[in-house]
Amino acid sequence: MTAVRKLLIVEDDAGLQRQLRWAYEGYQIHSATDRDEAIALVRAEEPQVVTLDLGLPPDPDGTSEGFATLETILKLRPDTKVIVASGHGAHDSMLRAIALGAWDFYQKPIDVDALGMIVARAFHVHALEAENRRLAERADAGIVLGGMITGAPEMLKVTRTIERVAGADVSVMLLGASGTGKELLARGLHDASPRKRGAFVAINCAAIPETLLESELFGHEKGAFTGAVKTTEGKIEQAQGGTLFLDEVGDIPLPLQVKLLRFLQERVIERIGSRKSIAVDTRIVCATHQDVDAMVADGRFRDDLYYRLAEIVVRIPSLAERPGDAGLLARHFLKKYAAAMRAPVRSFAPDALAAIDAWGWPGNVRELENRVKRAVIMADGKSVTAADLDLAADPEAAPVNLKAARELADRKAIRHALARAEGNISGTARLLGISRPTLYDLMKAYDLQP
Repeated sequence: MTAVRKLLIVEDDAGLQRQLRWAYEGYQIHSATDRDEAIALVRAEEPQVVTLDLGLPPDPDGTSEGFATLETILKLRPDTKVIVASGHGAHDSMLRAIALGAWDFYQKPIDVDALGMIVARAFHVHALEAENRRLAERADAGIVLGGMITGAPEMLKVTRTIERVAGADVSVMLLGASGTGKELLARGLHDASPRKRGAFVAINCAAIPETLLESELFGHEKGAFTGAVKTTEGKIEQAQGGTLFLDEVGDIPLPLQVKLLRFLQERVIERIGSRKSIAVDTRIVCATHQDVDAMVADGRFRDDLYYRLAEIVVRIPSLAERPGDAGLLARHFLKKYAAAMRAPVRSFAPDALAAIDAWGWPGNVRELENRVKRAVIMADGKSVTAADLDLAADPEAAPVNLKAARELADRKAIRHALARAEGNISGTARLLGISRPTLYDLMKAYDLQP
């Protein structure tokens, strides 16, 4: 969405002010006659460009009020383009105004057309600078496809895969645990595809009762069932020319799977209560946290539907499998919620960062976001602690020393293998690829028990 272009005219001459207001088209015009009024409008409206007459009351024959206004505007809004106009000692005023940070200078009497060109150029430069700042901030934050924040190679590989398949009109299945960002990636896929001008429609198949899910997907005619007081389009129709995201597709009941398969094969639907076929051009992107292969093997998910939905399968790693992302995301959420709640919190204490790195995040990004949001509310000072996050600080967490890091990795691997082998030493040694004596030595060194 294009930002509204706001122009503030600071001019005490009522006639000239009216002339300038009439001269500019395509801008949202605000005007002020003195410093106080100008500063109030800068605070309230945040104009991108200001034209400023240096001769303002109570010093209309001098420049003191104008320069004071210039300094205050740039202190409040350093990115604002201020165009200074004056007839008072023009050369000296120009040098001083530019030194104080004015973007350009124009000497009175004003040529409206020429000043209009300067104003237009100022808006253009402001827009370019704003876009550059936005891109730089996204790069610093690790923001990639669809607003996904990541710096982990595992996740960057996923986003590159989605960018590659976005242009191909194929069905995509996203597999990953809850809270890993499946809908965010689905939106990113839609936005990167030729269908981006169409609608992106999402439906959570697990959140809707079976009796209503068919109507939600395919729509219904008036009078088709009790309560159907009007004809209603389903989600598939609403996504005409765009993308339909089926979240938790594994929860679609078998009878409805048959109807969905027919749509994918023939690209037509029938609303409930109608025999009229409606052609629909909708791309399907689906997601689930369930093991679909196991569901197909058990007969809980039709294999023919699976192959239609899973032309491309993308597996999304959990947050624990994305090294470094927990800290990156935590800082993003801290900044977001501190600003939204106007909280004084600015950073994480060392014990909080250690706890974030050490935690397994079973709830993935959703859990991390909730914990940081709560911590922003609960924190007493300017730093969030591990206690604010309701996480115990782990003394083993995030070692910088290489030997300590290797020891921590060995401990985690042995514990994981012991759990997989249910405490059996021989089985644990086989999983780790080491001998039993070596495993005994490591367990003794690290004080680990089966």
